[in-house]
Amino acid sequence: MNMTASAADRLAAAREHVRALDRNDPLAPLAHEFVQPRNTIYLDGNSLGMLPKGALPLMRRTLEDEWGQGLIRSWVDTDWYRKVSLLGDRIGRLIGAASGQTIVVDTTSLNLFKVLVAALRLAPGRKRIVSEASNFPTDLYMVHGVRELFLGTELVLAGRDGTLDELVDANTACVLLTQVDFRTGARHDMAAVTRRVQAQGALMIWDLAHSAGAFPVELDACKVDFAVGCTYKYLNAGPGAPAFVYCAARHLQHALQPLTGWMSHADPFEFGIDYRPAEGMQRFLCGTQPVIASVPLAASLDIWEKTDLHAVRRKSVALCERFIEWVEWFAAENGLVLASPRDAEARGSQVSFRHANGFAIMRALIAQGVVGDFRAPDILRFGFTPLTLSFEQVLDAAIVFERIMASGAWRSYSNARTGGVT
Repeated sequence: MNMTASAADRLAAAREHVRALDRNDPLAPLAHEFVQPRNTIYLDGNSLGMLPKGALPLMRRTLEDEWGQGLIRSWVDTDWYRKVSLLGDRIGRLIGAASGQTIVVDTTSLNLFKVLVAALRLAPGRKRIVSEASNFPTDLYMVHGVRELFLGTELVLAGRDGTLDELVDANTACVLLTQVDFRTGARHDMAAVTRRVQAQGALMIWDLAHSAGAFPVELDACKVDFAVGCTYKYLNAGPGAPAFVYCAARHLQHALQPLTGWMSHADPFEFGIDYRPAEGMQRFLCGTQPVIASVPLAASLDIWEKTDLHAVRRKSVALCERFIEWVEWFAAENGLVLASPRDAEARGSQVSFRHANGFAIMRALIAQGVVGDFRAPDILRFGFTPLTLSFEQVLDAAIVFERIMASGAWRSYSNARTGGVT
């Protein structure tokens, strides 16, 4: 391609290339299994995934037949009672966890509270929790709540108080990291970090919010202690869908979480007044779990079980690499700077660019049907979901991006104000 051509001309010339990529994409047929919004190029699946078409009839059956006709009998007749474990094992297969170590329950924040307390109880005498200053805020907020219960416990943050290796020592009970940074998409090496943490006798907790469904995760192989994650992003389970929690089998006999509701009892229907923790992952339950809210997750997992996560990762890398290349054809002259790692191995399934007027630019992109999102103070964030995106859509997104920057159309959004959700 003529490197002296304008960015617009070079983008237009890429059309036949991306169409060939789409024709040879083994994942392309799966896009038809999701509801595709009209006139939209959706690059925000790392915040909320698309609706699986299979969720609609499955939800109708759950509402009309299982609840409407079966009523209380459906707890047994249709396995409502075991759904959290069955779905947990299905997610476990996507995150490298053998059966019996993952359960679908509550929210990511609540599950994080549970495993933080469990980790501190497994490490008596150790008074330090290590995380990162760049971690997703709710993770740090939950640590603050835990510290109120475990007086004398300190929270130290890599990136503020020192490096991770400097901060993890013989007084460290656990390390809490999100594998993929929510702003930049930078990805930790799970195996290497876990080894270094455990070499100091500390427990390793991973937040998989931007990992599960984005690329292969190997919790068992990496000897991770605990993990939590949501299902509404790459796993397409819908807004407010129940999250998941993982506990390595070696800890299950002794790991005790603090939210000792009746469903975590060894025999919930004994209705005794004394608490005895259940065996296995059921001890991480609390109260009655939301059956209806978990239905879209089951439909999504039906699709995920047709995929090869390594193929998903290969396409993710290809989509991200091309988007970076295309945007950088016009980035420098327009004040855009790549915020994500350039090395694909160090990046999740998102690409972020920095710009001082990032919020206005993102509003302009959304108005033109390219939906990404903004993270303060200056991050334009684009999530790439290989099951739902084509290469041509990503090219079209870059073309719209270039036009908005070249024309200055984003300036008309300079006074835009956030509606509270970005």
